[in-house]
Amino acid sequence: MDVLHEVAVRVATRAAEHVRLRRPQVFGGGSGVDDEAVQSKSTPTDPVTVVDTETERVLREMLAQLRPSDSILGEEEGSEDESLDGVRWVLDPIDGTVNFMYGIPAYAVSVAVQIDGVSVAGAVVDVARDLVYSAAKGRGATVRGADGTQEQLRCSDVTELSMTLLATGFGYGSGRRAVQGAIISELLPQVRDIRRIGSAALDLCMVAAGAVDAHFEHGLSPWDWAAGALIAAEAGAVVRLPAANSTSAHGSATVAMAPGISNAFLAALRSAGALDPIPG
Repeated sequence: MDVLHEVAVRVATRAAEHVRLRRPQVFGGGSGVDDEAVQSKSTPTDPVTVVDTETERVLREMLAQLRPSDSILGEEEGSEDESLDGVRWVLDPIDGTVNFMYGIPAYAVSVAVQIDGVSVAGAVVDVARDLVYSAAKGRGATVRGADGTQEQLRCSDVTELSMTLLATGFGYGSGRRAVQGAIISELLPQVRDIRRIGSAALDLCMVAAGAVDAHFEHGLSPWDWAAGALIAAEAGAVVRLPAANSTSAHGSATVAMAPGISNAFLAALRSAGALDPIPG
């Protein structure tokens, strides 16, 4: 477990260095860029940049050297092995690509390792803030700052739903967004406030750090939650995950919440229909 954790941190940190270096080279001071550097995926509002694909290649090349027998699932290049058996690395080279394009400092590199579909170690690097969140199953979660200091993570002790700061995200398709908007309109009067950061991996780490009290979102793929959800769980959060092979199209809900509000928050989600999938 220690080896897997060390590898996750090492490759995620190296990939974050690449992202940090390449952003000013590709985008300069803003979001204006030539068409060859940005393409669309599922919808015109779902972008992938040349830095996403470069960074996944950096991750894959390092893992090929360090863990040559393991399989890999990446957001941009997929996987050659669809089986969940054995050891699988789950990679998101840039979670929060829209933020990355616009220069909003909330995007991350996410690296997790799963055994038989269950995350056992992972790292999420907040690139702009140079924070390294990481965890190993059963061993707690930590964050390492730019100065090298390391702190144990613990989710918030909030006990009232009305005092809950909730993080969420929205899909790229208009149909899913319409349903999500209706859910938010029902939840908003019940909580302190809502934050939409733009990176599910960072949302989950913020739950772990107590910076927000809960996160839920529909349509996450494994690379979005594989590392962050483990970090949240190891910091004491109550976590509900999609199936390990569920993709964005299935629209399943991912939920992470402080234990003191878990029953009330799940009841509110259930009442709003937010625990049901929103396919798209």
